[in-house]
Amino acid sequence: MAAKFVVYYDKAKKFRFRLLASNGEIIASGEAYESKASCLNGIKSIQKNAPIAPIVDETIAKEPKKADAKKGTKKAPAKKEPAKKAPAKKAAPKKEEVKKEPEKKEETPDIS
Repeated sequence: MAAKFVVYYDKAKKFRFRLLASNGEIIASGEAYESKASCLNGIKSIQKNAPIAPIVDETIAKEPKKADAKKGTKKAPAKKEPAKKAPAKKAAPKKEEVKKEPEKKEETPDIS
């Protein structure tokens, strides 16, 4: 079986198309169209333009120009998570004055 275009309704009841490979996998999908005629025109445009469309690889890193190198290319700063608040410190317990009682001497019983 060859590749084929399939026209269908999406959830919003708009017309869309998918390009399916011979094994049934989706190769491409189209935008939402208000009318079936517009959807079919989108398919015709792909059929006409795809065979002659060049491949433009935008993933290849380009060397920065000298003017750009002077400015410096900066990465966007990493998002910082909000600082966590430290738990509130509890007031230290008040030192109570401890009154020392005078030492009592053990009295030995008087055996007489």
